[in-house]
Amino acid sequence: MIDMADSISAERRSWNMSRIKGKNTKIELAVRKYLFARGYRYRLHVRNLPGKPDIVLKKYKTVVFVHGCFWHRHAGCRDATTPKTRTEFWEDKFQANIRNDRKNTELLKQMGWKVVVVWECQITGRFEETMRELVSNFSFLA
Repeated sequence: MIDMADSISAERRSWNMSRIKGKNTKIELAVRKYLFARGYRYRLHVRNLPGKPDIVLKKYKTVVFVHGCFWHRHAGCRDATTPKTRTEFWEDKFQANIRNDRKNTELLKQMGWKVVVVWECQITGRFEETMRELVSNFSFLA
């Protein structure tokens, strides 16, 4: 079945979606570069922690998730849109992402980690302010 709302084939759409990066995205790299330039040292995508946090600052017992607004459904964000085709599939996918994010955050907190989420729109819209706020979340712990 061909859906007229999409201008490309299902195969091409699948190929396009498969190219979307899950880690080492531009915004994640910008956050890492900012932290490193200010002397913060971290580990990346630590597998033995719930959710494989994007950035782990062991010294500060803090993890940072750099979330894309579309995939992680940033509430009230204009980038958290829902595709017009296969809406039910997407809603299920987004709800599963939200459940996983909540579960992983809770598990990390139970393990004694401070969890900080930085949203894509915050980084692209007001980078310096967002980064200062991020650093303030763990600087006092040193």
